[in-house]
Amino acid sequence: MDRLIVAAALVTVAAGTAFLLRRRRPAPPTQPRWRVPTQLDRGDFEGGAYAWLVAVFTSSACQSCRRATEKAAVLASPQVAYQEIAYQDRKELHERYGIDAVPTIVMVDADGVVHKSFVGVPSATDLWAALAEARAPGTSPEPDLGQPKP
Repeated sequence: MDRLIVAAALVTVAAGTAFLLRRRRPAPPTQPRWRVPTQLDRGDFEGGAYAWLVAVFTSSACQSCRRATEKAAVLASPQVAYQEIAYQDRKELHERYGIDAVPTIVMVDADGVVHKSFVGVPSATDLWAALAEARAPGTSPEPDLGQPKP
């Protein structure tokens, strides 16, 4: 019986020590999360009569912005307006919508709701699929493209 009590005491001390050591472990470093607007005022952008807007927030100092705009510009159609918003030309829109990384691409419906977004340069295939899924949910084999990562 004495051995059982000693074993139980040792297990309790070991568990308590492990718990205290785990609590003292520092939190992981914070990870950057770029902000993307969830709603836009379509009056701030061209193409208000279109059902959809693909807006690309860029900067002339950004090396990858040109690639992003080339890929996004081909999405323009009779139903989809396309607009590039360069920081140097429309700084107030970057600030109003809290754009803190470029290129940022947003796909917006007629009410200004952002359905899909990308920070960085996505593939042309991902852009096409994300816009198709935004316009007609259930049409893409990857419906989570352009969704913010948790």
